[in-house]
Amino acid sequence: MKPVIALLTDFGLQDHYVGTMKGVILGICDEATLVDITHDIPPQDVLSASLELRSSYRFFPAGTVFVVVVDPAVGTARRGIAASAGGYRFVAPDNGVLTGVLADRPASVVELTNARYALPDVTRTFEGRDRFAPAAGWLARGTPLEDLGPRVDDVQRLEIPAPQVSPHAIAGCILRVDRFGNLITNIDRAALASASLDRGVRLHAGEQRVDRFVSTYAEVAEGEVCALIGSSGFVEIAANRDSAARRLGLGRGATVRAVAESSRT
Repeated sequence: MKPVIALLTDFGLQDHYVGTMKGVILGICDEATLVDITHDIPPQDVLSASLELRSSYRFFPAGTVFVVVVDPAVGTARRGIAASAGGYRFVAPDNGVLTGVLADRPASVVELTNARYALPDVTRTFEGRDRFAPAAGWLARGTPLEDLGPRVDDVQRLEIPAPQVSPHAIAGCILRVDRFGNLITNIDRAALASASLDRGVRLHAGEQRVDRFVSTYAEVAEGEVCALIGSSGFVEIAANRDSAARRLGLGRGATVRAVAESSRT
């Protein structure tokens, strides 16, 4: 099977940045299949990038190399790293963007210091092209991870809020809003089961109550707000053919409380 390299950035597609990174990769590993996860991460939003990567990486073939470039501190002393975990490889700045994929699993991490696996001139404003893309290309060609640089034991981590689970109730929050206006929470199936809410649940989002917990969006009337388990395994609040974020006036950080369906509090 040809090597797969997947890219996730906040570069958008208006400029040459993504295409140039692909050109660098193909100049090193011309057999690579290049996949775009997304380039529409909000600028400098490291948390959104980490969550999008967490939701997508496990659906790729084993051995895929992921290049993640959302890098507010580009050109500073922050490290560039490469990691191997769960049968995948990752290349990214050491700013916490890999938190979601490195959590709770063994990982090998190195710092990108070997100049052989970077472009000859590394600029301080486009390390995605000059450092991260070349490293990904060399990994896809079979270069051992440890050849890229020395081992790292203190990888930066984001503080991603975890739900607080108690009997018959969960206190959580909204972590992200997708392009449809769906409000993705940090409450997953396991949390619902731990709180004995997997057989019936009611949500309170901010100051508003969401009465319908359904299997898919079309189970409610057009414009009606509901809750469901989304494709990434987390509870989301949605509105059929509408934006729940707009209708409820909520966004990232808003509180969400899940209680037993019979509860009115």
